Amino acid sequence: MIRYYTRACNFKYGPTAKQLIYSKKALPLCGNKNISFEEIEIISRNKNKIYSKIINYKKINTLSTLLRSKVRKDLKNITSRRKNFLKNVKFLEPCIMGILNLTPDSFSDGGKYIKNKNGLLHAKKLINDGCRILDVGGESTRPGSNEISSSEEWKRLHPTLSKIKKFKKFISLDTRKSYIMEKGIKNKINLINDISGLEHDAKTLELLKKTKIPFVIHHIQGNPATMQKNPKYKNVILDIYDFFENKIKYLRSIGIKHNNIILDPGIGFGKNLKHNITLLRKISIFHSLGFPVMLGTSRKRFIKDLSGVNDSKERLGGTIASNLFAIMQGVQILRVHDVNEVNQSIKVFKSLKF
Repeated sequence: MIRYYTRACNFKYGPTAKQLIYSKKALPLCGNKNISFEEIEIISRNKNKIYSKIINYKKINTLSTLLRSKVRKDLKNITSRRKNFLKNVKFLEPCIMGILNLTPDSFSDGGKYIKNKNGLLHAKKLINDGCRILDVGGESTRPGSNEISSSEEWKRLHPTLSKIKKFKKFISLDTRKSYIMEKGIKNKINLINDISGLEHDAKTLELLKKTKIPFVIHHIQGNPATMQKNPKYKNVILDIYDFFENKIKYLRSIGIKHNNIILDPGIGFGKNLKHNITLLRKISIFHSLGFPVMLGTSRKRFIKDLSGVNDSKERLGGTIASNLFAIMQGVQILRVHDVNEVNQSIKVFKSLKF
């Protein structure tokens, strides 16, 4: 059976984009008239054979009836404005998710915010620096890390979480355990960010169905302890697309009908350098699924692999570069450690580009 995929490409920005859209020479990306596209890449996969061609979107009438129907459906998703289902988050603007790791062993900032009031103080800083979503986690999922108990995870989270909920800001909970999710929901968290793709805990889906809380579908190959041991894909872009599509179909089949869902392809989670670069270059393919896309590149290993002797502890340059590149492909949510610096870069970038 041949499968087809549609990816928007050849983007234009700012006044140029608006002019092309108003003159009906291009289409808006995810309803954002600051980013337009006039070409689409049509990809076909038949077992292990993959073919690709780029055409102007106006030429879809030249396609076969079956393919034309598929591409039109994808274009509807690609061009549709995303529903603003997160408090104070508008998906027409790049939204920053600030990372608060309440762990002793996270790959970048482990141990910095777990003691005393450091977590609370850092949460305030992230909010003041402009993050719209605060992503709080109590278990490290760095490559090679091992799972901790639910009681230990909650012990790390609760003192800070019980205080930051009073800020009445949008809080995401980074956990793969239904016990922690349930505790977090009672403490007014607003979003579940489960790096396991909702597969670690069998009780998670029932909880999501019962509470109807928004959640992230995150892609990972393996688990944190094993994910970087020679990850393999037939085609990383299409394999992850299929994972998202199949997961959404399954969620619908068990009764989760709402669209308050975010997709994260999981940079560095069971991917080597080539996989990560391919995902970044063609991340716009996921827009045809019709949901907001989130990206987490902050301080990750691929930046070191690309920069070589110019690597640095916080990898701020590589984080900013990859996030601005993602914005140019319409990615809506950026998960980062350095909120102020990334926010600064976005403001300058938008002033120059948009």
